[in-house]
Amino acid sequence: MHIETIWIVFAAVLLLIELWAINRVRKAEGKSSTKGVWMVVIVFVPLFGLIAWALAGPKHVAQNPHSSQA
Repeated sequence: MHIETIWIVFAAVLLLIELWAINRVRKAEGKSSTKGVWMVVIVFVPLFGLIAWALAGPKHVAQNPHSSQA
C-alpha cells in the first residue's frame, strides 16, 4: 500500500469521525454557545479537537421521546 493511500484513508476516517462528533455535539444538552465552540474546535483543530471533546466535551445527548430505547 502506498503512503499516499494510507493518508487518504486516514483523512477519510478522520472526516467521518468529525461528522459523527459534530452531530453528537449538536444533539447534546447545554448552551448553544458552548456547542458552537466545540464545533469550531472540532472543525479547525481536527485531531486535537476530537481528543479534547472526547475527554471533556458534552456527555448528555437529548433522547427522542419517541425512541424505542428504554
